[in-house]
Amino acid sequence: MGKKKRLGVVRTTKARIVKKAKSKAKPVRPVSPSSIAKEENSSSLSRMLGTLRLFSRTQPVLSADEIAQGAGVPTSTAYRYVKELAKAGLLVRWKGGFALGPRIIYLGHACLQVDLPRRAQPYLETVNQATGETVHLAALQGDSVVTLSVREARHAVRVDTGKIGKVEAPHATSVGKAIMAWLPEDEIKRILASGMKRFTDKTITELPALLESLRIVRRNGYAIDREEYLPGVICVGAAIRDQAGTVIGAISASTPTMRASDDHIALMREQITAATRGLSAEFGEPGSQNGERPQAAAN
Repeated sequence: MGKKKRLGVVRTTKARIVKKAKSKAKPVRPVSPSSIAKEENSSSLSRMLGTLRLFSRTQPVLSADEIAQGAGVPTSTAYRYVKELAKAGLLVRWKGGFALGPRIIYLGHACLQVDLPRRAQPYLETVNQATGETVHLAALQGDSVVTLSVREARHAVRVDTGKIGKVEAPHATSVGKAIMAWLPEDEIKRILASGMKRFTDKTITELPALLESLRIVRRNGYAIDREEYLPGVICVGAAIRDQAGTVIGAISASTPTMRASDDHIALMREQITAATRGLSAEFGEPGSQNGERPQAAAN
């Protein structure tokens, strides 16, 4: 009698276990052809865009065979990738092969407008603390010099040298001259296409005179605006460069003439050039960590 009861309990327990196991089983959902196609398209797009990473400073031009080998795809597939990337402006034909296209530069500039202010913040803060003066960060956007960030002076008496946005007087400001000093003359002319307006009696309004002043900027490694834009205001600016040595922006500090002693201007100059060297090093400028800067030929 006791054995039969125990057996009954065992059978009942097993039945419950089996029932629970069955209840946990999940039905297998069939994979639709459309979802498979989406995954394949996504993978193909990823591989195609990944071919852009094959280009570098040491390999700026690649043949279709080199792209195929680097991407691990057949040459016919590499040609298809190249065709699509060229349609998007990401690649162009160059010297028997392919090179990165103008769209890359556009996207790079768009990225720079976010990355440059972010990276520059600690440098702007350092200059602002060391000098107590208003500090500006500017960059070249198309044919315009644009202020991206401003740190206001810590003194009760401060100067208003402009807010975030397009710089209306690149020929009369230290950030504008710091950037233009390293550009070809035709680019300088495009930036100044609207003319060289006079703001004070010290503003340079003739191109030959400006080109000569830019030659001095290149020689010194920094630009000075001595009341050329605003009466009673002196600014010191220097350029920021990237891994190719290309100027991507400038930092400046501005002070009223009442504080513009030789020692204070020297301090501004030292702080500005140190900040631009450090920031240029972050962007990979060759020689910037050693305080060296490439020299450009005179216009």
